[in-house]
Amino acid sequence: MKLAARTRPDAGLHLGWYDSPVGRLGVLAGPAGLRGLDWRLEPGDASTEPDPTVQRVLAQLAEYFAGERREFDVELDLPPMSEAARAVLRAMSTIGYGEVATYGELARRSGTGLPPRAIGSVMGANPVPLVIPCHRVVAADGLGGFSGGDAGQELATKRWLLELEGVLPPALF
Repeated sequence: MKLAARTRPDAGLHLGWYDSPVGRLGVLAGPAGLRGLDWRLEPGDASTEPDPTVQRVLAQLAEYFAGERREFDVELDLPPMSEAARAVLRAMSTIGYGEVATYGELARRSGTGLPPRAIGSVMGANPVPLVIPCHRVVAADGLGGFSGGDAGQELATKRWLLELEGVLPPALF
């Protein structure tokens, strides 16, 4: 996965939706790649006409939620961001399926010198959760936070995703 900087503001964007076991996900993409993936995606003026990149991401989401895909293979069209934020996202993208890293470990891996709390802020602004797997970053003493998922269900969503990947045992209740 290539972490490219956004090339054109809003030219040719397309929107699709995926109804996942943890809520409805919006997929926003354009000619340069995937721009947004989120439960609370603001699509703006994006077209809902079929688009190859959107269709590819929707298919990969279906495979992921079926337990058949362990990493996403799609070009990214990320918004402008600091080099430190880009380094954190790049380091986060190396955390494999079924693995976790703590905020402190991610801070070290990124080489940015950012403290763990700042790492959490960068993660909260991740424009493509699941593809850049912020759900795989946990606190040293528990799950930590998560900004993905339906409102009020963020930590339940993170737990569900980690259960899907075999990191956590399935919840009994």
